[in-house]
Amino acid sequence: MISIVLVACATLATQVSAQCTRDSLKAITAEYLASLAGGKPSFVSPQKTNSLPLLYLENDAPIDIAKGVLSQGIKIDFNRSIYDTTACASYTEIVATTKHSYVIGTRLSVTDGKVTKIDSVVCDDGDWLFNAAGSLRYNQQENWDPIPEAKRNTREVIKAAGDAYIDAWGDKTISPPFDAKCARLEGGSYLTGNCKLNFQPPFVLLNKRYTIDEELGAVDIFHNFPFLDKAIARDPGTQTNNLLRVEGGKIKYIHENTVCQKKSCAK
Repeated sequence: MISIVLVACATLATQVSAQCTRDSLKAITAEYLASLAGGKPSFVSPQKTNSLPLLYLENDAPIDIAKGVLSQGIKIDFNRSIYDTTACASYTEIVATTKHSYVIGTRLSVTDGKVTKIDSVVCDDGDWLFNAAGSLRYNQQENWDPIPEAKRNTREVIKAAGDAYIDAWGDKTISPPFDAKCARLEGGSYLTGNCKLNFQPPFVLLNKRYTIDEELGAVDIFHNFPFLDKAIARDPGTQTNNLLRVEGGKIKYIHENTVCQKKSCAK
């Protein structure tokens, strides 16, 4: 009986691994980008025969996928994706500078080879430091090439660096491992040399969701940011996400996209 259980578990693990390969996540992410560019959210229609439902969220709120940003048709000027084969998820940063400008961060969650959750932070005019042209320019300047295998950090090291960065906002005793040339892209604003932030307590970050890519040394963290937007309650706060590049255990790049429920909360 024990041997049968072990074989069954091994088979299940093999199936899950096969469905969460880097190539399969790349294909699903490419399908999402094509849908975003084409304004055709019907890319999920084959999943209707699957028993797993699709949850679609924009700025932390569930909405009809046919009425969201996926239905609009966006000329994508830039995109960058990371792939998490352990969590079966991808994260993609998208910049559009023509017609209606956007900076969008989307996490795709995959179960049994199907997208079961699309979670997007959709930033446009009036959101925190929004400037799509600036985001495009600085994104294009950065190097996010794959890290040589011998120099890659473990998943645990990358996650710890990401946690240290955002946890230090409310705890002065935490010293994140910043690279000497750390750069932070916040909206369309680019700051170099000093990436540390700190805010007055109490400061609690809730609802963390991670996407980690060892090959690119990257971690993206969806979470909520307290007190920024007076239009909503301090807790849980504003929907935001931070994408970090970690090289040699040090944080080199940080990208933050934050939504304002009340437009121009950044001013």
